[in-house]
Amino acid sequence: TNADQSKIYVSVGSGSNVGENGMDEEIRRADILEINPDGSGEIIYAFGLRNPVGMDWAPGTSVLWTAVNERDNLGDDLVPDYITGVQKGGFYGWPYSYWGKYPDPRLKGERSDLVAKAIVPDVNLGSHTASLGLAFNKGDAFGAKYKGGAFVGQHGSWNRSEFVGYKVVFVPFANGKPSGKPEDFLTGFIADAQKGEVYGRPVGVTFLQNGSLLVADDSAGIIW
Repeated sequence: TNADQSKIYVSVGSGSNVGENGMDEEIRRADILEINPDGSGEIIYAFGLRNPVGMDWAPGTSVLWTAVNERDNLGDDLVPDYITGVQKGGFYGWPYSYWGKYPDPRLKGERSDLVAKAIVPDVNLGSHTASLGLAFNKGDAFGAKYKGGAFVGQHGSWNRSEFVGYKVVFVPFANGKPSGKPEDFLTGFIADAQKGEVYGRPVGVTFLQNGSLLVADDSAGIIW
């Protein structure tokens, strides 16, 4: 919900990797919906977001942020997952383009009208990291460095030649905007990358009222 609890925001993932089942199957998908608490007044708040899982409000602002798990099968280094501030009415590329106006070769030439207005996301979190969870640190328990910053749960790659993700990263913020590059915060989940063995896969992140961070690990079945 927003600050005055007048609106509810619902993230809806796509039904496919890159619209291969037809865009008729993607109606009201790959977007964030805004609705009134009684279920009325639904609008598409932003679209072209393949899988906008985690959502939270940047401290001191009225800007909604989301963590987006992007598409697959364009190689190890495409397409970057990201977090971004969400602009009302904004289009973020899926499935026709990625990272702004880079056309997806599988749909090249389609919907150039949409591609022309695709928004470049704010923070690159690496390709195939499966960045899903998102929570801003609104408390003081972690000290000044981490105050106001974003924590992102990276579920980890499944179709990349070398593992990436499998950790929680921190993105520093100042005055409601990113102020530095993502950095590792909680690691050690990869047991043996050569054998494809991991101890767990972080996903959801949230803060308790006492300022501590909870991390849901849906592979190990543990909340850290």
